[in-house]
Amino acid sequence: MHIQEVFDLIKDDIKMMDDGFKKNLNSDVWLVGKVGEYILTSGGKRFRPLVMLLASRLCGYKGERHTQIAGVIEFIHTATLLHDDVVDNSSLRRGAASANTIWGDGASILVGDYMLSKAFSLAVTHGNERILKVLSQAAARMAEGEVMQLLKHGDINITEKEYLDVITSKTAVLFSASAQFAAILGEVNLEREVALASYGMGLGIAYQLMDDSLDYTSTDEDLGKSVGNDLREGKVTLPLIYAYKKSSAAEKDIIKAAIGADEITGQRLNDVITVINRHGGIDYTLEKARAYVEGAKKNLGIFEPNLENMALIAVADFVIDRTY
Repeated sequence: MHIQEVFDLIKDDIKMMDDGFKKNLNSDVWLVGKVGEYILTSGGKRFRPLVMLLASRLCGYKGERHTQIAGVIEFIHTATLLHDDVVDNSSLRRGAASANTIWGDGASILVGDYMLSKAFSLAVTHGNERILKVLSQAAARMAEGEVMQLLKHGDINITEKEYLDVITSKTAVLFSASAQFAAILGEVNLEREVALASYGMGLGIAYQLMDDSLDYTSTDEDLGKSVGNDLREGKVTLPLIYAYKKSSAAEKDIIKAAIGADEITGQRLNDVITVINRHGGIDYTLEKARAYVEGAKKNLGIFEPNLENMALIAVADFVIDRTY
């Protein structure tokens, strides 16, 4: 199944989610709606809501709360994007100027805070006690992941385990919660709920690992931001971690000089990419991502092999095949 067929399968649900998102952006403070609308229309992939909406169907859910909870997920994700761009001092998001570039850091942080608060308000209205518990635990862990990443900023000695801990908390937890929300709404048994949460976790880790790889292998146009952006922001990701471990003393010096540089020139970036490729950093990262995807898909074996199951498998495969 092609990824476009997957989106077509739930296009009505996605539209309902987007309509609800726009409606819930209503505020007496015009900047809240302005920034939110800008992010919403900037071409996001809707991956986390996609997982939740498909998994809800897989679990036999027949109501409408799944589109409202999907909106909660998108509010939280949007809040993290606004905060991340400020922390990372990013000027681009999805190929366009980031919100902090247009309206300033203060506006981005405060609107991000509003969206996080709005997410919990909507969860109280449309969710239940279990959804609120999973949501609050996920939000807390995501914040921990952001702080962990900040503490490891520019640290070339970060271990693979430490890095996986960062991306599990920062990225994968929301994927996992998205799938688990569907299980809670569908009132499936605990075994199936755990399976869906595990599917989301594996998918989320693989998603971030692919982002790590694409940052060094894609084009600026495909990526929607500058290639090598992680390096410019002082983020030491898995391709670099693996290559550094295998590098000679001279190659280590090249990497350390790039991490500590005030500006990453094209030549310096090319030198680092050469070292990464020489030691198979990209291949190693892709291998890890594929392993997480295969593990994620195995969790779906407990469910009936229906259209929604096939769609979730296709989503997992697309995480590996995507070029953006």
